Amino acid sequence: MLRRKVNFPPMSEPSTKTGSRGLSLAALGVVFGDIGTSPLYALREVFGGRNAIPLTEANLFGVLSMVFWAVTIIVSLKYVVIMLRFDNRGEGGVLALLSWAQHRVRRFPRLSWVVTALGVFAVSLFYGDAVITPAISVLSAVEGISVAAPELSHFVTPLALTILVALFLVQRRGTAAVGALFGPVMLLWFVTLAVFGAMSIVRAPEVLMAADPRHAARFVLGHPGLAFVASGAVFLCLTGAEALYADMGHFGPRPVRLAWFALVFPALMLNYFGQGALLLTRPDAADNPFYLLAPAALLLPMIGLATMATVIASQATISGAFSATQQASRMNFLPRLRVLHTSETALGQIYIPLVNWLLLVLVVALVLMFRSSERLAAAYGIAVAGDLLLSSVILLIALPLARMRRLRLLWPLFLLLAVVEGFFLVSNSTKFVDGGWFPVTLALLMFTVLTTWRRGTEFMRAKKEAASVGIEDGLAMDLSSIPRVPGTAVFFCSTGSGCPGAFLHNLTHNKIVHQTTVFLTVEFDEVPRVADDERVWVQRGANGIVRLGARFGYRERPDIRLILRLAARKGVQLQLEEISFFTSKPTVVSVSRRGLFGWRRSLFGWMLQNSTSVANYFNLPPNRVIELGSQVGF
Repeated sequence: MLRRKVNFPPMSEPSTKTGSRGLSLAALGVVFGDIGTSPLYALREVFGGRNAIPLTEANLFGVLSMVFWAVTIIVSLKYVVIMLRFDNRGEGGVLALLSWAQHRVRRFPRLSWVVTALGVFAVSLFYGDAVITPAISVLSAVEGISVAAPELSHFVTPLALTILVALFLVQRRGTAAVGALFGPVMLLWFVTLAVFGAMSIVRAPEVLMAADPRHAARFVLGHPGLAFVASGAVFLCLTGAEALYADMGHFGPRPVRLAWFALVFPALMLNYFGQGALLLTRPDAADNPFYLLAPAALLLPMIGLATMATVIASQATISGAFSATQQASRMNFLPRLRVLHTSETALGQIYIPLVNWLLLVLVVALVLMFRSSERLAAAYGIAVAGDLLLSSVILLIALPLARMRRLRLLWPLFLLLAVVEGFFLVSNSTKFVDGGWFPVTLALLMFTVLTTWRRGTEFMRAKKEAASVGIEDGLAMDLSSIPRVPGTAVFFCSTGSGCPGAFLHNLTHNKIVHQTTVFLTVEFDEVPRVADDERVWVQRGANGIVRLGARFGYRERPDIRLILRLAARKGVQLQLEEISFFTSKPTVVSVSRRGLFGWRRSLFGWMLQNSTSVANYFNLPPNRVIELGSQVGF
């Protein structure tokens, strides 16, 4: 039926795509939406949040210095300069990093297991980020109403919920229609951040001295308790850093780097330092320094622009959740899910109904539970800090085994990064009771689901292989005495050898073989895409049966029409409208009390029964599909 094939490519060189400026503009809306909206709430949480520290000049300079160097070291150095080089044939993200690392540790089974577990848990934490980002972003933008008209503050939560529900309802239509606006809107957003920040800095230019790292060092060494508390809020400046890596496949590393260093990084720093300058002159602005930067006459337009920016940031995160789910399914961590492609030209624009509605329910529940971005900020940091730390730990394990010496030389740097990120994770963990429990609980649930499916499919495959011992390969079977009937039958096979279960059932019960019989195996490689000239292979048996194999990358849509078209080039002529597709859907049957892994066996069985059928997954003609059931005892 479906088979996953491991094929690990080496680390690639930087992208050489042309049109970097245009791609950089497009990247503003997709890549930088999350980190670009952090100024809405980051400094507010340090000096005006639930765990606010005293607003003194020394504390302010120390915090601004921490912000500047945290963003410089973790975002600019780690992600923009280094991590964008650790790609999987142009694709980034935790799963791409996992593939790269597994290739290095494959000779060491225990290390491979550890790396896989770390990668899966990092993906699980991402789902917490995908739920919290829309909630905190939209809430923080709409809360500007409380600054412009405090008497309307009770409308903040209903308005935020309305925007969020509308956002999830339009996912089915895709983002192609409004996607062209993302880049220009975010360009205006970053320019506005820079202008308002610069206007404030002019009134208190001494704030720029906070870029001196000695201010951060004095703050940390002189007031370790305050620094520990403040670092949990300072970390909010880094939220969205992982998106730089995850979304590189849409644009390539060069446009991402250009957009970051030419616009995003300067604009963010100007705005953070501008908020610091405002707090130097107006300590009472600590409750919402972002909106109080704007002139009174421009406050309402600024609220509208901030709302659009947060919707774009939320859209990017939701799309990232769809993409991560599809990749996890292709890499055998999730069952087949119904995936709809919302664009005829943009491969990455997909919609997964189940994920969309689950995210909507969780986001709405989160908003109703916390009701303010200030309370949500406590839940935000743990998920992102965990993601950043896990990526560093994976590289600490894999880098010593890299063949290139220049990669091994990065080990001390990632050790330092892991220490810094570990400090941020610990500081955010103090907020566990205040809301940090949510992303951790969600991550543990997702980790259980991902590992249960992986373990269950491995166990089921082992059972099938054990049962097939002694069964002759389908291409070598003697079928001379079996009646041949007119027509074409395609049997989906999970391996590139052996005999499909559906074929054996048909042969045993109906005692016939179709005139044209094809065993079709679809493999998903742990690479993003496969070239068409490498996609299809054919084997022919002496008994007239043809074994047809097709390979797809984890970011590709399995296309039966493409398979048939490429098969025709190799002499296998098949007409879609004339084929009878035989599929098999197994059912888990309990054969003991303990079985595979206790209660997780029931979870796996439920997931198996609710996974999308092969017919829907490959979009087969409904009137040409015959599904045969089978039972697997666990």
